Amino acid sequence: MLGVLFAAQAALAASQLGVVGLCWLLGGTAALAGLGFSVALRSWTTVGAAGITICWGTGRGRTHPWQDIRWIDVRETKSQYGTVRAARITLADGRRRSLPGLHHSNLYPAPEFDVDFRRAVNWWELSTDRAARFQPPKRMRDRVSPTVAGIVLGILISVAVVAVVAVQS
Repeated sequence: MLGVLFAAQAALAASQLGVVGLCWLLGGTAALAGLGFSVALRSWTTVGAAGITICWGTGRGRTHPWQDIRWIDVRETKSQYGTVRAARITLADGRRRSLPGLHHSNLYPAPEFDVDFRRAVNWWELSTDRAARFQPPKRMRDRVSPTVAGIVLGILISVAVVAVVAVQS
């Protein structure tokens, strides 16, 4: 996919910006891709006596104490490429946080996903009172798949573009 992006950029940039513009554009894209890969590789989740610590690639991460965690579950998202399963926590204030490094998909299989998820749930159950645990109600984004959201957003953007072009004509 990155190769296709580079090829498309090269074709457009060579014709519009010249060789120098092409080099700047490809160099900037490579730098952003490298930064993205670096952040993804450095993201992690740890579980311990203090709670769950989440780091999204920068800094030391943030620890969410066990008493602030109300629920731990797995969100499953289905697409044309298969099912993606990602562990997440729900905090006392209702916010939900995905746990980086604790996900499984066909593209990035994690054979130990179920074992690691069960380990996190066991820590949570041992560290919290049963009365403090409750399953949060489903939100709109839990009911609508990313594919459906993308299609609706694409239609809305298309309608907005057509409206702007019609108004300017």
